[in-house]
Amino acid sequence: MADFQAQFDEFWAIVMNVWNTSFLGYNVGDGLAAIGVVLIAFTVRGLFSWIVLRRLIAQAEKTETTLDDKLVKALAGPVKMIPVIIGIYIALHILNLHSEAAPIDGGRVTESLVIISLFWALHNIVTPIAHLSGPIQRTLNPVMIDWLCKALRILFLIIGAAAILQVWGIPVAPVIGGLGLLGVAVGLGAQDLFKNLIAGILILTEKRFVPGEWIRVDGVVEGTVEQINFRSTLVRRFDKGPVYVPNADLADNAVTNFSRMTHRRIKWLIGVEYKTTTAQLQYIRDHVLDFIMNHEEFAKPPEVATFMRVDSFGPSSIDFLLYCFTSTTNWGEWLRLKEELAFEVKRIVEEGAGTAFAFPSTTVYMDDGSEVFVPPQVKKHAGNGQSGAAEAQDRSIARGEDDGGGDGR
Repeated sequence: MADFQAQFDEFWAIVMNVWNTSFLGYNVGDGLAAIGVVLIAFTVRGLFSWIVLRRLIAQAEKTETTLDDKLVKALAGPVKMIPVIIGIYIALHILNLHSEAAPIDGGRVTESLVIISLFWALHNIVTPIAHLSGPIQRTLNPVMIDWLCKALRILFLIIGAAAILQVWGIPVAPVIGGLGLLGVAVGLGAQDLFKNLIAGILILTEKRFVPGEWIRVDGVVEGTVEQINFRSTLVRRFDKGPVYVPNADLADNAVTNFSRMTHRRIKWLIGVEYKTTTAQLQYIRDHVLDFIMNHEEFAKPPEVATFMRVDSFGPSSIDFLLYCFTSTTNWGEWLRLKEELAFEVKRIVEEGAGTAFAFPSTTVYMDDGSEVFVPPQVKKHAGNGQSGAAEAQDRSIARGEDDGGGDGR
């Protein structure tokens, strides 16, 4: 009986040892309890965030500004982290990981989670604050605000990572120094990247263009700007094809920004027939000019130059130069006004003045006098006896000689 009791005690000791150490060196009961607490925390997470966020959204909807609504949405993720952090903190206490003898410092784990949640919140609220703040919007254009948001989000990530390293006792300065050397090495191999980055900053500071504007760079691209990124700019061509242009190409070349035109120009060369009289030319000039001056959608001097003048005598026509500007810069409206002006010019020339438009033509004059054509004589070379005799006979006839007989003298 004593032996059986001893064996049982030995077996029970093994069971208790396994129970106390088999959960990664910790008590199995404590491990299961810690897992249960974490699972409960994740379960409560949804309910907690729903209750808290619902109240915050209800309060934000009572205000007139939309900034608080954007902030509540931006903080949704970090708020959902609160129950998880609390659950992990309790689980670490259950496992007694807050003691100095613990292999993992539970306090540092909790601090790291709090830092992650804090800088996550700062990372998320940058965009709504920057885009909805009145003073910032009045000072910077939308693209510069977007770049500022990206830079601040990256900065918060870097600071948060440095704070976590500091919590775990890792010196930040040597890491930064190592990153600096790595940055120099990367910079030597990524000169084009930094060149385009600086070019993008110059584009924004000079305000050459903003998204939504129509630009043209000769030999590079023409279309509508959609995005200005750190390295390249997305330009959508008029055939809807996207073109990613390096910022350096847009900074080093001349850029025509058509969206910032004050007016759109119409420049025509109108040719009429040469039989048009001086009175008809004056009638065309005056009535076309009157139509432009009395039309409310055409710009007027001295704001713009407006001309309708006889400009030149062309090969087949007397040419007018029509030079004017429309008040609208919209392409569709400009086409409509051009068409309206074309209809009016045709009516004035054909119906009002009673003349017609000229077209390229050629006139051929035929002379009825007669002209005798004398072909040049071809010099013959003696190639055989017959040709030589014929040539000699021709010469004798020309001198009045007759080789067939005569008077015998």
